[in-house]
Amino acid sequence: MIKKLGGVLVLTLCLIVPTITQAEPEQDPYKQQMDLFKSMETLTQIPWYYLAAINQYEKHIHKTHASDDLISITFPSPLWNGAQSIEDRPLTVSEIEVLGGIGKDGDGDDVADRTNDYDILYTMADWIKQYGTSKQDIKIAIWNYYQRDLSVQTIMNTAKVYEKFNTIDLQNRMFPVPLYHNYSYKNTWGDARGFGGRRIHEGTDIFANYGVPVRATSYGVVEMKGWNRYGGWRIGVRDINNIYHYFAHLNGFEKGVKVGQVVKPGDVIGYVGATGYGPPGTSGKFPPHLHYGMYRDNGYSEWSFDPYPYLKKWEKETRKLKK
Repeated sequence: MIKKLGGVLVLTLCLIVPTITQAEPEQDPYKQQMDLFKSMETLTQIPWYYLAAINQYEKHIHKTHASDDLISITFPSPLWNGAQSIEDRPLTVSEIEVLGGIGKDGDGDDVADRTNDYDILYTMADWIKQYGTSKQDIKIAIWNYYQRDLSVQTIMNTAKVYEKFNTIDLQNRMFPVPLYHNYSYKNTWGDARGFGGRRIHEGTDIFANYGVPVRATSYGVVEMKGWNRYGGWRIGVRDINNIYHYFAHLNGFEKGVKVGQVVKPGDVIGYVGATGYGPPGTSGKFPPHLHYGMYRDNGYSEWSFDPYPYLKKWEKETRKLKK
């Protein structure tokens, strides 16, 4: 539009330029994490799957994490900055060294920020590397950091799973018995039990015929196998989410299954039976069924929780896989 104001022509351009924003493709967080773990392996020679396993472990032991992005490892401030530090800001590496902290700079800005993914991961890798880079060295480093046997075992097992499948994207689940068999179950968690003294039922009973296959429900490692006077022949699998899965009253084990073995959802590990409530070999004191229990570890203690909602969810997901 052209206007004449006081003999001066003023050109007014009224242009509406549409803003075209091309939507960026959604980033796959698993790929982003893998890229970060592998780049840190190249830099420090600490195998990526150990760093990934530590990160996964810490994801489930903290209610909040220092980083809001990809990395869940959370160093306590006094350990990161030094016990004498009263600063609430990211410090330079030289400041942290003076204060006796372990925080390191992983992205080259000379600041060790305990909320920065690169700094966090580099600091953990550097902590491990001071002990060495062999499997045994790394195991010792992890124990010296957490000073808890179960933490070390969980992390080492998760690393074994990640190494075997060469990915951290392992979210599939499977119902513990094949859906084409006759079975039934209801929520029995917390019900009273009398054998061996008054106690509560820490699981869900899935009733099925003798010999029906029992399957791993998640990715994990066989942690326990053998006889228990309550559970009879039983197997325990620790998964990559700090959860212990307990399969009890089995009629027997799948041939070749052993402690330390990596399993995936759907792997047969045993068979439905009615064993337990007595010395080894006791059977038939109750109808055949699978006792399925779940126990969560938070880095300090382990407790049972109700598996029934998870079984219902996995049953539905397993049924979809068959369609």
